[in-house]
Amino acid sequence: MSLSPAAAEFDVAVVGGGPAGSAAATTLARRGHRVVLFERDDFPRFHIGESLLAAANPSFDALGVTEKIRAAGFTEKWGATLLTHLGAEGTPVDFSQSREVPRPQTWQVCREKFDTLLLDHARESGAEVRLRQRVESAEFDGDGVTLRVAAAEGAASEVRARAMVDATGRAGLLARRFDLRYDEPQLANVAIYAHFSGVPRLPGKRAGDIRIVGREDAGWFWVIPIDEQLTSVGVVLPMAIYARLEKGSPESMLQAAVAGTPAMAALMREARREWPVRVEKDYSYGARAYVGDRWLLAGDAGSFLDPVFSSGVSIALESGIEAGRELSAALAGDDFRAARFAAFDRVQRRRYQLFRRFVTGFYTPWFRDVFFQPDAPPAIFRAVITVLAGHWRVSWRTRALLELFFLAVRVQRRFRIAEPIVRRDAVAFPDAGLPEAD
Repeated sequence: MSLSPAAAEFDVAVVGGGPAGSAAATTLARRGHRVVLFERDDFPRFHIGESLLAAANPSFDALGVTEKIRAAGFTEKWGATLLTHLGAEGTPVDFSQSREVPRPQTWQVCREKFDTLLLDHARESGAEVRLRQRVESAEFDGDGVTLRVAAAEGAASEVRARAMVDATGRAGLLARRFDLRYDEPQLANVAIYAHFSGVPRLPGKRAGDIRIVGREDAGWFWVIPIDEQLTSVGVVLPMAIYARLEKGSPESMLQAAVAGTPAMAALMREARREWPVRVEKDYSYGARAYVGDRWLLAGDAGSFLDPVFSSGVSIALESGIEAGRELSAALAGDDFRAARFAAFDRVQRRRYQLFRRFVTGFYTPWFRDVFFQPDAPPAIFRAVITVLAGHWRVSWRTRALLELFFLAVRVQRRFRIAEPIVRRDAVAFPDAGLPEAD
């Protein structure tokens, strides 16, 4: 296939049209830079990850998209409801009780609609958006980057830009090329999910809550009300548990998981599946570096932990905005060295490590024993809610209260001060499940 001459010169090429890519492109375009965004798929397209966090609100403000989000008619979300496998309710995760999140209300979203809204906003902000165009390679030199782009229809082409944001998600264009990605063996999980109608909602203000339903074997379910009819329902199982299950179709495995969890069996009694059942594996990973000469990784292109605390979209938006700001400053100073982006790299690592501490902890029984208690000490649990709302730049007081929470988890591991929720013999829990604070 012959290459046509480069069609245009851009300040920044953004690869990937999800929340991170749209956020980066919008940030740069609103600052007057020439931006092109490549997305291999057509939009709208299906994507899992429907639950947002309150910490996304400042990102929406920074992008100038808050009123569009409000007008889109998404389901309001104020927090989460925790249920044991038998249906006993834990302390409500009410974002309004957070210590440091001033606007606690967020949304559950249909990702097809939400992602398209963000991408359209990037275009309206001045970014050039090219759908159904797949970036096959990126070659860097002293002056910029040359992207080899294959369109769904037509000849391949080369596009030049001064710098690049990789927002390609799990595909990880640059992370794989530069061997930056590493797996998280403690988070070797499998997700099986679909959309259903007929799932009952909680009353009143809590109708939009995500429900997190624990299983005895360290697995868990999400129940996310997307709109008035549809509910996203999925089960996450540690690979050690998944390997022991009788393998069948995805439908039969999801049905068996529901039937084996009394609280879910009750919730799904009248449910009807509206979408095919999907299975996801190998989705937890980190990055050895988030920056290089003339490039930055944003969102899932850098790292992704786990769906349990719904942090993915908030992190993607934040990192996309941060990448846009970093490259705007780099363009102004004509300095695209990796060392110039060291602060960006540190921020991505710190945020990842804080959320990782909670996520890996969740898959240990002693963490869950404490987390699901209905009478958690209010001050400590408000600190926990601050992180669960997506706020990771916490004050010293909140950080101290978080350490008390993890101290309680360690005491539970040794002395069982709370009623056990997860069977200890269900799965081997690694000792490193509760890493120290960064």
